[in-house]
Amino acid sequence: MTTKIFFLFVSINLSFIINAQTAISWFKEDFPSDSLPAQSLNAHSGFYPMHRKIFTTEKGLSTGKNNQFIPLVDAVMQGQKNLPFRTNIGFAFEGQPWKKWYYRVGILSGYEKQDSLLNSNYYHSFGETNGIGLQPMARISYTPNHIFHFQTGIDKNFIGEGNRSLLLSDYGKAYPFAKLAANFWQIEYTVLYQFLRDEFQNKMRNKFVAAHHISWNATKELNFGLFETVIFQPKDSLLNRGFDVEYLNPMVFFRPQEYSLGSSDNVLIGASATVKLKRHTFYSQFILDEFFLVQLRARNGYWANKFGGQIGAKGIFKFIKQNFWYRLEANAVRPFTYSHLTSLQNYGNLGAVLAHPLGANFLEGIAELRWQKENVFVKVFISGGYQGLDKDDRSFGSDVYVPYTKRKGFNFGYKIGSGQKNIFARMNLHVAYKLTPKGNINAFAELQFRYDSALENNKFNFLPAIGIRSYLWNDYRNY
Repeated sequence: MTTKIFFLFVSINLSFIINAQTAISWFKEDFPSDSLPAQSLNAHSGFYPMHRKIFTTEKGLSTGKNNQFIPLVDAVMQGQKNLPFRTNIGFAFEGQPWKKWYYRVGILSGYEKQDSLLNSNYYHSFGETNGIGLQPMARISYTPNHIFHFQTGIDKNFIGEGNRSLLLSDYGKAYPFAKLAANFWQIEYTVLYQFLRDEFQNKMRNKFVAAHHISWNATKELNFGLFETVIFQPKDSLLNRGFDVEYLNPMVFFRPQEYSLGSSDNVLIGASATVKLKRHTFYSQFILDEFFLVQLRARNGYWANKFGGQIGAKGIFKFIKQNFWYRLEANAVRPFTYSHLTSLQNYGNLGAVLAHPLGANFLEGIAELRWQKENVFVKVFISGGYQGLDKDDRSFGSDVYVPYTKRKGFNFGYKIGSGQKNIFARMNLHVAYKLTPKGNINAFAELQFRYDSALENNKFNFLPAIGIRSYLWNDYRNY
């Protein structure tokens, strides 16, 4: 904890040596604009939440006059046998206390009876299901000039244009972080340090992540991105190194650095490409954990060829004089991707993977349709595919929290779907009505259908839900 506090303090204060105020958007994906300028790549929209210029006046940037109180609510009840629910209320304050500074601090808390699809708490008491849930959200940013932007806080981050991300997703739980972004020419270079926790040997232990992301706007319509991250534990049986200073260098490549340290740290690299044409966006991602070219050419299903890919399209079309927003997306990840020797080296936080919620060893297709008219919002979400689950006490690489050594010496023959194949389908109809713009609070009703072939009982599940919530962050119950 001391290391976390020290580094977060340093990341804020270093910004004073550099002599444009921006706000930080919320996570909730906005209903997209149908204008070409809004669809352009000038803002480097692949890293969320985005930061954007605000609070300007005729005399320039204002100070201290734009602070606001935001009520938050997140009350949901699902119509299942055990009736899981959450009754969270809270508040947030955001604004600009001084020039070049922006803050947002909030908290949600309440009593909950949950299943795994409802649980996204940073802290949970009174057992695994029932108890008090706590979700802090805090971001403090400093923008000294038009090039640099600094952030720190407790929140989540997301990289990509898709509903899912194979690089970094926001579906899990919040974590302390520090972030530096630099904009120059047509490039945005982002450095992200994350401070995570996971259970290991019956104790909660710290682990750290350092990541680099480069976004290049080759043209107004075309963007390329590169991603690199390393997951490492501050203490093992041989060394107590804290947050390794070698990984603090914002310009270093992690894989050569890992080799130079002689460590068993987990390094992943990724790439993305996005094309925006008028009212449509085409996007893709690729994640590489590990691979052996000889084995890849042999097509023998070698376990350590660990990678995944995403391809998708989203946009707006007009039908019966109404604008509809659509998304079509496909994701596939090979077995054992994101996993490692222990939970302190895998790509996860507090029991949840930091990328796609299904983990690995899956193929998934997504179709999404949205419509909005004034205060009414309707969304239809459909997904399906298959995943290979563990079988006969042997890991087939779907659960990133199971060490890859649990494959029990079987090195070949792995493909997507290996193990116990689970064919799954998800269908969700979501209807919401905006009650108040303050906090973007909506009342909603939801009908969800789930099918899983691997379940011995209850292969088919019908899950209605009703609730009131602030539409300021994504709420995933669709995996």
